[in-house]
Amino acid sequence: MNYPNKHKEIVTSLMDGRFITVNEKLFDVINEQENRTFYTAFFEKSFGFELKGTHEFYYLISDETKENTSREISIFFSIFCYELDKDGKNFLDELNYSEFSIEEITEYFKNSSWSDVIDASKQLKDGESIRKLINSTMLKRNIVTKSINGKYAFTKAYKLFIDYARDLIKEDNQEKNK
Repeated sequence: MNYPNKHKEIVTSLMDGRFITVNEKLFDVINEQENRTFYTAFFEKSFGFELKGTHEFYYLISDETKENTSREISIFFSIFCYELDKDGKNFLDELNYSEFSIEEITEYFKNSSWSDVIDASKQLKDGESIRKLINSTMLKRNIVTKSINGKYAFTKAYKLFIDYARDLIKEDNQEKNK
């Protein structure tokens, strides 16, 4: 069987929980119609995973996962966006076009009014936990990139977590209105 170009790299990246974003060559490989069809079937048949994609990124999901990291990342973005907005910044512009140091990010969490949620989160409870979440988990999964100046920029993958948080708010509001 002939596999698409960069097959091993694509499979390894996605199986490691990494997002493949629009600015990568791997994205272009998956995004070809024939390859997208192939990978959708490949991941479903081989692993029972669903390949999800947008015009900006690809990732895998599974109904069997009990992973809390995605939840923690969603909480991270919810609080971070709230704090950016409270600071008078357009959080979407900031996420799309700005770079942040770990110190800047931790300062937003340190001064957040959402301290009860932050304290309840193992990955957001203090500066070192936030540093680890960003520098290890989010970097490894291609949710952030690190520049040579040591600052972090968010990849388009952040949109998945923003959409997830938005959906949770909608569900919560619908439940309250019943």
